[in-house]
Amino acid sequence: MKTNIRAVLIASVVAIVAIGATAGYVSAQAAPRAKVIKISAKRFDYSPGKLILKKGQRVVLELTSKDVVMGFNLPDFNVRGDMIPGKVTRVEFTPDKTGEFTFLCDIFCGSGHEEMHGRITVVG
Repeated sequence: MKTNIRAVLIASVVAIVAIGATAGYVSAQAAPRAKVIKISAKRFDYSPGKLILKKGQRVVLELTSKDVVMGFNLPDFNVRGDMIPGKVTRVEFTPDKTGEFTFLCDIFCGSGHEEMHGRITVVG
């Protein structure tokens, strides 16, 4: 009787571990890949200044500045990051609506700052 209980316990533990490992593998395989886009900034320009994204596709923006500290603000998606010379700032989001949206510099970077903006178009 003790041998049967021990065998059942061992089989149960093995089954639980196998199910957990399989579920982790399946979820890792099913996770959609993020689209990575590099955006660089210099006074008073973003490059690229226009992006086309797909609704529902996860996006990672890699932000860098070539000269001074700047900001990246995409208020319609609540996305914000500081752009620091020599460093990469990563911000991630998934567009959940279609349309045209403006991103802008929200850290004063000199005369011309108010004209520093870009456009994201999200398609269905």
